[in-house]
Amino acid sequence: MTAPVVLVTGATGTVGPHVVAALSDRAVTVRSAVRDPEAVPDELAAAGTAVEFDFAKPETWGAALADVDGVFLVRPPAVDEADLKAFVDAVGRVGVDRVAYLSTLGAEKNVLVPHHRIEKRIAATGVDYTFLRASFFVQNLLEVHRADVVERDEIFVPAGRGETSFVDARDVGEAAAVVLTESGHADRAYDLTGPEALDYEQVAAVFSDVLGRPITYPNPSLLAFARRMRRRGTPLGFVVLTCGIYTTARLGLADRVTDDCRRLLGRRPRRMRAFVEDHADDFARDS
Repeated sequence: MTAPVVLVTGATGTVGPHVVAALSDRAVTVRSAVRDPEAVPDELAAAGTAVEFDFAKPETWGAALADVDGVFLVRPPAVDEADLKAFVDAVGRVGVDRVAYLSTLGAEKNVLVPHHRIEKRIAATGVDYTFLRASFFVQNLLEVHRADVVERDEIFVPAGRGETSFVDARDVGEAAAVVLTESGHADRAYDLTGPEALDYEQVAAVFSDVLGRPITYPNPSLLAFARRMRRRGTPLGFVVLTCGIYTTARLGLADRVTDDCRRLLGRRPRRMRAFVEDHADDFARDS
């Protein structure tokens, strides 16, 4: 019997590599969708086949979707919503069995976010779907805010005193592999959070304890945060998006903790401390 083929979009992003890694431990053939198959990291190349893919280039979709049974679908921030919806329609046309879509916590109620509309589009295709509505990725502290920790010993985010139920992208990747390869998850939605909600004073305390030096949380205003990001050359659109995400925390809307990760993984999801311990070298001061 031929192993099912699973296409992983966003394979080099925050969650995609962890989806690929988790799927590689299962009886499936992994196909990583990337812009340049010749430049994929070694771990992706070892886990399966890389195929050229671009949401903005429909001419790349056919080969990527050929004989595919499942799709892990993620919308990178730079991808136009219309392009992603067109790809969703193509997934429905070619007979893919199931789709796991990386959405965001609260998307079912928040009509302002593109994830709300994309979820509806996926459901309309008739393909078996699972929506993975994830909380704020703890990896953002490394990918977006590492410079503040390394250079200034600060967690510099405009989240006020609000708490966030941080989730580890590694756990989300493992959850995606579960819903794409096991039965019982069709037409379901899961709210994926970590096991605790922390404010950023508590986050700074975890960093301080693990790294062995004082890390502070200055609690900057949205304007101060935006100014620092822009001085670093961060695109305005990304700054606005990030401010919107942290405003959710400021308003006390990011603290909901669920049991969905534990039920899917059969274990407790990773805590903030585990993430900082695993990346302590990345947050060490530059010599």
